[in-house]
Amino acid sequence: MPNPRQKIILNEILFWKQNKLLPEHYCDFLMTLYSEGNELELEDEISPKKSLKAKEKNKKILSSILAAVFTIALIAILFLASNLTWLVAIMVGFVAILLFIFAFRLAKKEDVLAPILQVSSALLFFGLCVKVGTEYFSEQPFILLGLLTANCILWLLTGFKFKLLYFTISGIVGLLVLIGYFAISFF
Repeated sequence: MPNPRQKIILNEILFWKQNKLLPEHYCDFLMTLYSEGNELELEDEISPKKSLKAKEKNKKILSSILAAVFTIALIAILFLASNLTWLVAIMVGFVAILLFIFAFRLAKKEDVLAPILQVSSALLFFGLCVKVGTEYFSEQPFILLGLLTANCILWLLTGFKFKLLYFTISGIVGLLVLIGYFAISFF
């Protein structure tokens, strides 16, 4: 029976083999080397799913799903809560700012979760602009257009500054849609 250190190494090698991170014959050689030439009868003890990389990957996938669900839930609450609109708006704004800060800290570490949090923050801020524009300035459509334009410009500047293509494209497309809407509606 391999010791815990050997199990970890063998799990990692199996993960590499399964995901083709190393050629198969290298993985077979390393498996033979670390199992000390013994056959691996311990299929349930040694598995690529027990690899540290596999566990880390599963954790990131779960975090991504939770961030997306949390964002969708907050946007739904923002538009469905009719009582205490200002309180919900403040809460969503605060969460958007926290997500934004956390996302850019993760981006420095090149974490996969960073773009998801960045987009979540941008969508929350966009929803907040739409809610404030429609709730408090429903009689003045130019204020909503101004808020949406500011939001698109913010996306565009963020995309240029941090070299994020998805923000740059979103900002350009948003501005083009707003210009098209303005041209159709008022001319």
